[in-house]
Amino acid sequence: MYQNKEATPGPAAEICERIWLSIAERKLRPGTRLKEEQLAEVFEVSRARVRQALAMLESDGLVTILPNRGAFVSEPGVDEARDVFHFRRQVEARVLERLMANIADTAIPQLEAHLALEREADARGDTTATIRLSGGFHLLLAELSGSSFLTSTLRDLISRSTLITTMYRRHSHHNCGPDEHAGLIARIRARDLPGALRLMEDHLRHVEDELDLTEDVPVLRDLRDALV
Repeated sequence: MYQNKEATPGPAAEICERIWLSIAERKLRPGTRLKEEQLAEVFEVSRARVRQALAMLESDGLVTILPNRGAFVSEPGVDEARDVFHFRRQVEARVLERLMANIADTAIPQLEAHLALEREADARGDTTATIRLSGGFHLLLAELSGSSFLTSTLRDLISRSTLITTMYRRHSHHNCGPDEHAGLIARIRARDLPGALRLMEDHLRHVEDELDLTEDVPVLRDLRDALV
C-alpha cells in the first residue's frame, strides 16, 4: 500500500494510491508523463489537488517533476536500483533486531493474521491485494519494532523498490512470497534472530535476483488506460 509519511486521508492521498498501484501493476511505466489536466479529468478533482498528489509522489521518489515539462513517473537507473536494495537489506535487518529485542505478545498473532490475508489474495489471484499486502508485511514488521524512524525509512524504500521492480522485473507476476514470510514469522516466534536475519537476506536477494538490470525500459502505456 502506498503511504506518504506526510499524507492525510483525502482526494490527494487517493490519487497517490491509484497512481502507485498502477505503477506496481505495470500499467504505468517509468517515463510516462502524468498530465495534470488528464489526471484532473480522470479523478474528477481540481488541478491544484492533482499538483498536491504529484508533489507527495515526488517526495517519495516515484515521480519526477521537471520545470516547464511537467511530471513523469521516475526512471531509476541501474546503480540507484542496486543502492535501494542494498540499503533496504540493512534497514530490514535493523528492524528485525529492534523487533526481537522487545517483542510484544501481540506481534505474532498480528503477523499471522496478515499472512493469512496474503495467502487468500494469492489463492484468488488478486494482484492488487497481493501488492498491497506483500509490502504491508514488511511495513508491519517495522511498526511492531516500535521505531518510527525505521518505519518511515522503510515506507520510502518499499515504494522505491516497487518502482524498481516494475521497471526491471523479468516478468509481470508480482509476489513477494507468503511462504517466505511464513518462514520469517517462524523464526521470530522462536526468537531466532540469526535465523531471521538469514531468511530476510535470502528473501530480499530473491526479489532482487528476479530483476534484469540490463533490460530496456518497456514501451509506455497510455495514462488514461492505466488509471481508469
